[in-house]
Amino acid sequence: MNLIEVARENLEKFGEYASLVFEDREYSNVDIQEKGNRLAGGLRKLGLERGDKVVVSVPNCPEVLVSYSAVLKIGGVVIPVLFVLQADEVRYILENSGAKAIITSEELADKIKKAAEGVGTVEHVICMGKKETPGTVWFERLVEESPADEGIEEMSEDDLAVILYTSGTTGKPKGVMLTHNNLYMNARGSTASLTMVTKDTVSLVVLPLAHAYGLTVMIGGFMLGGKGILVKWFDTEAVFRLIEKYRVEIMTGVPTMYAYMLNHPGGEKYDLSSMKVWLCAAAPLPMEVYRAFEEKFPGKIYEGYGLTEAAPAVSVHYDTKPIKPGSVGLPIETVRVEIMDEENNVLPRGEAGEICVSGPVVMKGYYRMPEETAQTIVDGWLHTGDMGKMDEDGYLYVVDRKKDMIIRGGLNIYPKDVEDVLMKHPEVVDAAVVGVKDPLMGEQVKAFVVRKYKSVVSEEEIISFCQERLAKYKTPKYVEFVSYLPKNVIGKVLKKELRGR
Repeated sequence: MNLIEVARENLEKFGEYASLVFEDREYSNVDIQEKGNRLAGGLRKLGLERGDKVVVSVPNCPEVLVSYSAVLKIGGVVIPVLFVLQADEVRYILENSGAKAIITSEELADKIKKAAEGVGTVEHVICMGKKETPGTVWFERLVEESPADEGIEEMSEDDLAVILYTSGTTGKPKGVMLTHNNLYMNARGSTASLTMVTKDTVSLVVLPLAHAYGLTVMIGGFMLGGKGILVKWFDTEAVFRLIEKYRVEIMTGVPTMYAYMLNHPGGEKYDLSSMKVWLCAAAPLPMEVYRAFEEKFPGKIYEGYGLTEAAPAVSVHYDTKPIKPGSVGLPIETVRVEIMDEENNVLPRGEAGEICVSGPVVMKGYYRMPEETAQTIVDGWLHTGDMGKMDEDGYLYVVDRKKDMIIRGGLNIYPKDVEDVLMKHPEVVDAAVVGVKDPLMGEQVKAFVVRKYKSVVSEEEIISFCQERLAKYKTPKYVEFVSYLPKNVIGKVLKKELRGR
């Protein structure tokens, strides 16, 4: 099997239709496939072949889908790289992966060329743009002058399709090896949860296509059909405008995006009555944001949970089953989830422990990191490093990151419990909690708080507010007010950076 066969199946199942809108221009599924065929022919002309690794680092645009399609067609391995990474970060990925080519855009060309300097495996930098960029292969000319390659390289289920590098919040980025079958089974399981989606459904695509979450949305789009309104990057005002203009029904986002939308002063002036489902994953959604968002806007929030190592979706809310606020839903088809203790024993329902995952979505391993792979996949179970629990109905609840747990005087404190309380304060916009060393208690709780504009709420008032709602040992001892919380591109708080302060 080759993952890109889903694009061919899309055409056979639905025929030609407008599958994508970008910057108010429509693209049909045939347009994307034909351009992918020509780029595949161009890659072969450059000497690329089965097994070669190709970095794709471009802001969201139709050419990202074209590039993924072409690389997979020739049996290559796609390495999506977020365009916001700096040259040194890109260089590490190039050196670690042994990438043979890079596909990028003219606004990133200088950075990418700098990153590739001296990296012996890189033979080609392919750059898209209105004109040719010196020292690169011109993407548009390569597509225009290459013969269409309509063949699809036959791959086995276990062959690599993608290497996705983790954000590196716990050290150097790790290359997560995902096979054709990993990604196919994940997309199939994820899309099964949305029975309401048809070829006429309109969705808004705001996530980076270079992220695991965005990648699954793309593959799922091929499977379900429908029209995707693609944005270059998230912009709150643009999201409101596009939902109104195209009568969008589904948006897939992350908590930070929904918080921005909730607090945006102009949201009420747009007609969002078409919205039915707001999918949310990648980080915990504070309950205060959840409730306020559903009160303010039409549609329902469907929280899910996943991680890159699981390709990435693990659990989702099904549109045919009850939504449980605070839960991240039920495991997707073919995936098994258990909560385990430190000795890898399965815990009873209701007890908190590490979320462990098995099934065909579990990664092949970390690229060139056998020891880390062996520590993460034990007896076929992916140990996620996330703490959670399951209720009697099988719904999963994420408690916190295992490494973020605070141990104060021998008592475990989950930062999310404290953060949820902080977010209830009327003067708080955002909050994150970490443990700081303490000679007596081992660790103390420290809160980083973003106040509302012009708010003068004090540290003492925040601590007092928490004391009324939390056990004493969970109450922050320290509060630091900050103008913003450091986050990665998908809105996950970089707690390592906060602890470093």
